[in-house]
Amino acid sequence: MITEQQVLAALSQVHDPDLGKDLVSLRMIQDLQIEGKKIRFRIVLTTPACPVKDAMQQACINAIHMMVDPEAEVEIQMDAQTTSRRQDNKVILPEVSNIIAVASGKGGVGKSTISTNLALAIAQRGAKVGLMDADIYGPSIPIMLGIKGERPRMAQIKGRPMIVPMLRFGIEVMSIGLLVDEKQAVIWRGPMASSAVRQFMTDIYWGALDYLIIDLPPGTGDIHLTLVQQVPLTGAIVVTTPQDVALADARKALGMFNTPQIKVPVIGVVENMAYFTPPDLPDRKYYLFGKGGGQKLAEEFGVPFLGQIPIVENIREGGDIGVPAMVSDDEISRKAFESFADQAIRSIARLNASLQPA
Repeated sequence: MITEQQVLAALSQVHDPDLGKDLVSLRMIQDLQIEGKKIRFRIVLTTPACPVKDAMQQACINAIHMMVDPEAEVEIQMDAQTTSRRQDNKVILPEVSNIIAVASGKGGVGKSTISTNLALAIAQRGAKVGLMDADIYGPSIPIMLGIKGERPRMAQIKGRPMIVPMLRFGIEVMSIGLLVDEKQAVIWRGPMASSAVRQFMTDIYWGALDYLIIDLPPGTGDIHLTLVQQVPLTGAIVVTTPQDVALADARKALGMFNTPQIKVPVIGVVENMAYFTPPDLPDRKYYLFGKGGGQKLAEEFGVPFLGQIPIVENIREGGDIGVPAMVSDDEISRKAFESFADQAIRSIARLNASLQPA
């Protein structure tokens, strides 16, 4: 007879590669049932977007066959309960588990492209994702997602009127560009811009999300301070390009998040426009702006390096016509963004685990 103790002993040999502990001690194994040679249970992951869930499932099956019974029929249901670093009473965005800021020290590094494709890549992994364009003065998300000129609807939610984010490619989206005429310049002083960001948190109904990606404006100004002081951020991703001038400004962004009055964890650094790959030569890399700058920056600050995004013409074209790389047929770009998103998800899981009781 197969016993529960035998099965749990086998499963205790399977470790979560990001959290560094076995699935049993992490309480990921639930609803274990044994009927003769049939073994059923659930694996409750820390996120539905877990990039290693298939490997973990197969590792569990292999462990049972090796340590319990090679003829056992193993049925595993993959489930998830998204973890969060939030320790507040969730007054702001109460149904959002993880709030991720995407920042850079300067403009022109492709931060909105990174934010958009990161949100899409995580959503395609199975998570519920929102994308908030907090670049009040230069919103570009509506163009990148092909919703320029459209308007969100109002609805009565929880006893008061709220704006409902637009749904595009499976993610919820909101931008100041969806509320003002595209030819109208947003001429606001810092307090007005900060107030608009606060309203994006309180007057827009984001609902239940695993991840909310916030595309910040360039620099380290009022909007950044408002966000980090009033919103329970899980962490920040810093975008740079390889050349020294971009790295110098990215250092400022990293420094901002590390200051004592802010102290927001850095999920990692991603290097955009890292190299050029011709469409007809997918294995060739030409380092137009230098090589390895993002990796060195991450090492300098002791944070994860999340990957490199190449210069591909289709990324630019897709952003202009409202078809981002993650929903295009450009395999080179999609693989790069998928790899980056997987690394970001794993880094977030490690951050969240650091606050959980041992």
